[in-house]
Amino acid sequence: MQNSRLIPLNKENFKQIFSKEFFLVIIVSVPGAMIAESFNLPLAWFLGPMIFTSLTSLLGFKTKMPNLALSIVLILLGLYIGNYIDKSLFSQIHQWVWTSLIMFAYIVVCVLLVSKYLQKFSGYEKKTSIFSAAPGALGPLLILAESEKSDISQVATSHLIRLIIIITVFPFVVDNFYIQEAASFEKNIVEPQNILDLFVLIFLSIIFIFLFDKIKVPAALLSGTLVASGFLQLTEIASFEMPANLIDYCLLVLGSSVGCRFANKSFGEIAKNTLHSFVATFFLVIFGIIAAVAAGFVIDKNFFTLLLSYCPGGIYEVAVIAIYFDLDPEFVAFHHIIRLLMILFFVPLLLRFFAKKNSTYS
Repeated sequence: MQNSRLIPLNKENFKQIFSKEFFLVIIVSVPGAMIAESFNLPLAWFLGPMIFTSLTSLLGFKTKMPNLALSIVLILLGLYIGNYIDKSLFSQIHQWVWTSLIMFAYIVVCVLLVSKYLQKFSGYEKKTSIFSAAPGALGPLLILAESEKSDISQVATSHLIRLIIIITVFPFVVDNFYIQEAASFEKNIVEPQNILDLFVLIFLSIIFIFLFDKIKVPAALLSGTLVASGFLQLTEIASFEMPANLIDYCLLVLGSSVGCRFANKSFGEIAKNTLHSFVATFFLVIFGIIAAVAAGFVIDKNFFTLLLSYCPGGIYEVAVIAIYFDLDPEFVAFHHIIRLLMILFFVPLLLRFFAKKNSTYS
């Protein structure tokens, strides 16, 4: 079978599933999830594995999250969010134009102001500061940063520290201030379902994933499954409600994958960037709160839904928070996909502007 970057069905990736590095991840992640759950932490099956795997990686142990395992989990999350898509959703889509415009303003303010802070107080080079200030899109930004000869390590570390802060703090904030209970993942599906519908959903999702990847749509694994789920459910061709208790295992893998990103990094490297990353995150969150308040004037949504939509975290990590607290996951996912598109449009444009400006004065 032809190998795919997004769904890597080859011998090497199958071997990673049975590797010692992945086995270690499972060994530390499962107890981490159980310990976090015993302390009644919100999003325990995500935060526990993330914390334990991060510490394991930083202590110098070799950890690895197989791309194939992560891809499968991301497809399942996309299909789960697809359960929320129905015809009533389209009655409010016209309002999303305004919230998307607010998103663009949010990105512009974040990149311009936070990059200035990083340049002045942390000594980041201009391009590195721009890549580090962008509220999300780590993967594509690292590719751009490498092509622009920027400090990839600083960019990656800044985004990772920010991600850890966001996805650790946000669940506690929502858990304490959001009056609605978190979504339960213990319910069972009572009504019988057609397994053929599930195969149709997966098949069409894979087609859209490959198509979106080819035309460079960000987060193709999520956006592809969302479009496939939405189309099949709205046309009533196929519908399949993913088992709610499946999400716990998805959370475990996704949380562990965040921790694995700290492989080959040291405590010293993290400590060096922590203070300025914390301050940068603070500014990004403040701007996100302002954007959420502004969006509240144009659309009738829960404030925490809007805040999560403008949250400077990873799209998949933010999506599971939206699922856990039942905060309109499809709305949140859409805005983070839009955010990725806008960042990929705005950052290269800004870099060309500065390059042209420098050449004018040289």
